[in-house]
Amino acid sequence: MSILADLRTVAVHRGFRRLFAVRLVSQSGDGMFQAGLATLFFFSPENLATAGAVAAAFAVLLLPFTIVGPFAGPLLDRWRRRQVLFVGNAVRVVLTAVLALLMATDGVSVAVYVIALVTLGVNRFLLAALSAALPRVVPREQLLIANTISPTLGAVAAVIGAALGFLIGLLVPAGPGKNGLVLTIAAVIFGLASLLALRLGKDQLGPDLVPGVRSLAQAWKDVRATATDLVAGARYLVARRTPGAALGVMAIHRFLYGVNFIALILISRNLLTDPSDASAGLAMFGLLSGISFAGNGLAIVLTPIAHERMAPSTWVVVCLGLGALSQVLMAAAPTFVVIAAAAVLMGLAVQGAKIAVDTIVQRDTADTYRGRAFSLYDTLYNGAFAGAAAVAAAVLPDTGWSRVVFLALAVLYVVLGIAYRRMTTVLHDRPRPVPLAPPH
Repeated sequence: MSILADLRTVAVHRGFRRLFAVRLVSQSGDGMFQAGLATLFFFSPENLATAGAVAAAFAVLLLPFTIVGPFAGPLLDRWRRRQVLFVGNAVRVVLTAVLALLMATDGVSVAVYVIALVTLGVNRFLLAALSAALPRVVPREQLLIANTISPTLGAVAAVIGAALGFLIGLLVPAGPGKNGLVLTIAAVIFGLASLLALRLGKDQLGPDLVPGVRSLAQAWKDVRATATDLVAGARYLVARRTPGAALGVMAIHRFLYGVNFIALILISRNLLTDPSDASAGLAMFGLLSGISFAGNGLAIVLTPIAHERMAPSTWVVVCLGLGALSQVLMAAAPTFVVIAAAAVLMGLAVQGAKIAVDTIVQRDTADTYRGRAFSLYDTLYNGAFAGAAAVAAAVLPDTGWSRVVFLALAVLYVVLGIAYRRMTTVLHDRPRPVPLAPPH
């Protein structure tokens, strides 16, 4: 009932409803697209799920966007965000259709990996645009509610899309057209999201400084100028203190969660099921992922309640404590019940902290820098996960379960929580005034 009440609170704004529709449809397509990739990379019978192999797959998927990702933010601060949502989803239609054709005809190849990487890169760009646009469609005092509802229910849509993708994969007979069918449906969904973006006003989502029509030469100058703009954005966030600290703590939290996520894949494939039965491993991972997502749902309910009693930064510390508790549980015993309980706490901790960090960054960052802030957010998000993959390959056994590793992660959660709490106390949980410098 609280969720419905919060949704009704922000849904009175027509701009929010239209932006929210784009997010739901776009992320449902993301889920279906990523389900096809997960089956291909981690749960296909021909692929062995070792810690090194899983880490390498994540590095291939995420590391390029850690490098390319920063260039999204300065462009989001220069280009109409409505157009980014429209054109970006339209580009994904073409890329996904080509990928589906390749999967149905030639199977896995270098071209498949390259197109998948580019498509996921566009997805990261779109998610940054959705976050940067949110303060333009809801009042400042409703940002926390919007951040609770919008990204989290967007994640619900992604899970639904992924579930449908997995279901189609189970029902459709094995063959070259199996993955192609799932990707074709994802392309149709991306097309719908692109059309829904046109319901928003051309300048409705900002940024405040919208340049006129630009030539290709001028656009190239914009791209070359992004490095300078990105450095300026990073300096602004650090000088502003509170958003910089929030991004830092979220990056480390994402790293700790990433190690757990890779452990969950290995545990599902090699410990709780027969390692030779890839289908059973996929089903187990889907079940544990669904259980972890229940923790995300708890975050939707508990975060607004917590906000009535504490600052967002305090809720981040509480979530880090829940993360530490999840690691203690993971270290207790490698049984389904224990791992499932830990998965719920992990889901609650990571989503609850993310909602609070989103709010802090949006609240304490000027619109001129907001696109760059969320581009940096996205880059740190991917980079932390790629780093977690590398560490997981070095410290986790192929079964995915190690008592020593999980206890060490619990200690890191506690240390991070204490450090962040001390930092926000010194800052009195308030951003420092910083003069604005618009992008050149």
